[in-house]
Parts: sequence; structure tokens; C-alpha cells
Amino acid sequence: MTEPTRIFHNPRCSKSRQTLELLREQGVEPEIIRYLETPPTVQILEHILEALDIGPRELMRTGEKEYREQGLDDPELDRETLIKAMVATPKLIERPIVIKGNNVALGRPPENVLNIL
Repeated sequence: MTEPTRIFHNPRCSKSRQTLELLREQGVEPEIIRYLETPPTVQILEHILEALDIGPRELMRTGEKEYREQGLDDPELDRETLIKAMVATPKLIERPIVIKGNNVALGRPPENVLNIL
């Protein structure tokens, strides 16, 4: 049995729509997780960050007003605080994110996901 493919998707985001379309063109019908409605858990975000080998801030949409309003631009904030902020305010999470087994890709550009299929 093959591992399922999941996409953390925002249908209002053009890159997210393009990534979903690309997956389907490859014959992959992913499980679609509308992460604004169903945010990832701390554990899932930790897995994503570890698999991408990046820090939390690199997965955050730093241009969002919530980023500034919550003071998340403070360089003294620790990893745990930043991850909890993403869970509490999923709009801050960069998208789309595609997961297949232990492999993760950020669909910016959408072609990045081809590396994990």
C-alpha cells in the first residue's frame, strides 16, 4: 500500500491551487487539509520543520499583519512560541505544504512537490 499524500491547502491561494493541480496532473489525488479551518498540531508542524530542515520563522508568512500584531518579529522568541503562534493563527503558515510519508515539500514554487512523489 502506498503512503497517502496530504496537502495543507488554502483554496484562495494561487500557489496552493497550482500545486493541487500539479499533483492531480501527476495522478495523485491528495487528502486535502484546509489548514485555516483545521490547523496542524504542534507535532505535525515539528515534523514539517524537521523534514524541511528549517526553523519556524522560515515557515511563517512574515508579511501578514498578525505577525507584527503578535510581536512575532521579536528575535528573542523561542521555537516553541513561534510554533504555538502558527497553530493558534494558521494564516501565518506558508502554503501549500505537501506531505508524503516522512517527506515534505513546500509548494513555492509548485514544482518543488515533484521531488517527494
